[in-house]
Amino acid sequence: MSGVNKVILVGNLGKDPEVRHLENGAVVANVTLATTESYKDKTGNRVDITEWHDLEMWDGLAKIAEQYLSKGKTIYVEGRIKSDTWQDEQGNNRKRTKIRVQNMTMIGGRGNTEAGGAPAGNSQGSNTMSAPSTPPPVMTQEETDDLPF
Repeated sequence: MSGVNKVILVGNLGKDPEVRHLENGAVVANVTLATTESYKDKTGNRVDITEWHDLEMWDGLAKIAEQYLSKGKTIYVEGRIKSDTWQDEQGNNRKRTKIRVQNMTMIGGRGNTEAGGAPAGNSQGSNTMSAPSTPPPVMTQEETDDLPF
């Protein structure tokens, strides 16, 4: 039986993308995404728990990230978990888990571009970066205010 390796995240970028153009022409962007869960504890105080996720985008998505993403921007991503293992300079085994992004949607919110939060040619306020036949999800500001992060 085969398994499923699928991740869906909605969060805010913690910093501008780090983009590298490789010698073979490939482009890779590394992005840090924060997701925050909020709840009220027994005494009624609001508690926020933030998780940080390392995202990796390749080629077309990396070029879009380089052009449109910046710190604070809210995005929706779909991808899969990928782990890298290596030995550091002292010979210690190291492991890093990241999300290899396959689809991305810019939602808007904080960190909007000067043009109103979406690249030119999109009047819906969000922009899907996946297969062209996939319509972007439409979220109003009122809906994003209700999200728990």
